[in-house]
Amino acid sequence: MGRGKKSGRKGGRRPEARANAHAGDGTHRARLSEEGLYQLIEQDREILLLVLDEVQDPHNLGACLRSANGAGAAAVVVPRHKTAPVTDTVVRIACGAAEHTPVVPVGNMARFLEKIREEYAVKVIGTADQATADLYEIDCSGALAIVLGAEASGMRRLTMENCDELIRIPMLGEVECLNVSNAAAVCLYEALRQRI
Repeated sequence: MGRGKKSGRKGGRRPEARANAHAGDGTHRARLSEEGLYQLIEQDREILLLVLDEVQDPHNLGACLRSANGAGAAAVVVPRHKTAPVTDTVVRIACGAAEHTPVVPVGNMARFLEKIREEYAVKVIGTADQATADLYEIDCSGALAIVLGAEASGMRRLTMENCDELIRIPMLGEVECLNVSNAAAVCLYEALRQRI
């Protein structure tokens, strides 16, 4: 559209996105430090965590946060750097989940995973093409962290090496994999199914 031309809409402005009736007002966001997360893990022997390794898209982060909250995850864990920040877009897409489920940035993802495995007995499962088992073949009870990698590149090597088990989601169609937010929802709700 050239300069000075109207868009054909009243007033020449783009329409705004409709408000989401499920979203909170976005003014309050759940917060938790890495140290606070360790304390929470120590207190809850059945804790469920979602770990996202360098997820870049704010829409994916928001959708993952919403699924994590719905499945009862205590927190979404992300690396401090090279990840989508919790913006207004993330909060809007999370539809109220950002008010209740904290996104916890950690300084070193590999060390975080190693620590929760060794010191707190949290089982760490990751989704990867190199998986040895299907999601529906593993035990998701007890303290559990589900790890998913970035949209294009997947999990980093050190993150993958700190998983107890690598799993895949069975795919029967022609597409090779799900979007990270869809995969997170599938994994989280399988963990929930096994716990209820």
